[in-house]
Amino acid sequence: MERRRLGRSGVEVTRFGLGCAPLAGLFEPVDDDQARAAMDAAWERGVRTFDTAPHYGAGLSERRVGAALRERPRDELVLCTKVGRLLVEEAPAAVEPQFPAEPRLRRVFDFSADGVRRSLEESLDRLGLDRVDVLHVHDPDDHLDQAIGEALPALVHLREEGVIGAVGAGMNHAAPLARIVREADVDCVLVAGRHTLLDQTAATELLPLCRDRGVGVIAAGVFNSGVLTDPDSAATFDYGPAPAEVLERARAIRATCRRHGVELAAAAIAFTLRHAAVACVLVGARSPAEVEADVAWFERAVPDELWRDLVAAGLLSEATVTAA
Repeated sequence: MERRRLGRSGVEVTRFGLGCAPLAGLFEPVDDDQARAAMDAAWERGVRTFDTAPHYGAGLSERRVGAALRERPRDELVLCTKVGRLLVEEAPAAVEPQFPAEPRLRRVFDFSADGVRRSLEESLDRLGLDRVDVLHVHDPDDHLDQAIGEALPALVHLREEGVIGAVGAGMNHAAPLARIVREADVDCVLVAGRHTLLDQTAATELLPLCRDRGVGVIAAGVFNSGVLTDPDSAATFDYGPAPAEVLERARAIRATCRRHGVELAAAAIAFTLRHAAVACVLVGARSPAEVEADVAWFERAVPDELWRDLVAAGLLSEATVTAA
């Protein structure tokens, strides 16, 4: 699978990466065997970039990802995890509705330098590995000043010490990521749900800024949590019921895709990768069948005429289509 260098770092990610939140039972249970089978299927299809986090299942995703990768050639893969949430044993701990079957641990936001190092140590213990390649500050929405002033400089020190390969930040919002790119020494950002067929918020400032400053972009949430795979009446958009206007727009895009013989999900992935700043697209999967479908969509050739027709129909802007 083709690789791209992640910003100015020495880390080279595959163009398709596996998002590993679903392996921790995101919204529906996943057992150890199913998670391992999904990881194995991704490896067999050439996927070598894997993204996890302590938040995903209160450490369950990291444990399952590490178990599946420990026997793989370490220099072939790129492992990404995150800091910013420490997992604390406390009874009774609140149930996280996104991960109903997770261990009962409380998440504590901590973007201090000490918190960053502690988080990484605990992640390595759960993973059972000696290093990670990319380390992101995770969801610092309400802690942005501390993340920029303490957490990210701590990650830079870890990079300078050779402990990690690249420094990043992962969020669901484009504007604070743009501030991080302007004010911190990052190699990459992970933007979720803001560079998609339905939401091009990141294209206004973040993506051009990253392109100009040599910061790599990892794009996640490219299906906007489901509506861009199948925009039926029960579809979800950003983890809630899709509004009527979103469904209407997604169905119009799907109709145009069908005229070109292209699946909506394949177009969603291809659109995200068109921008020159985007090094990798992350797609989540919870089973081997989902992995196979996702990689097949990624490999699907999409004709340029589709983008021109979407622009002509007012479903995409010319600027987002020509940013490659």
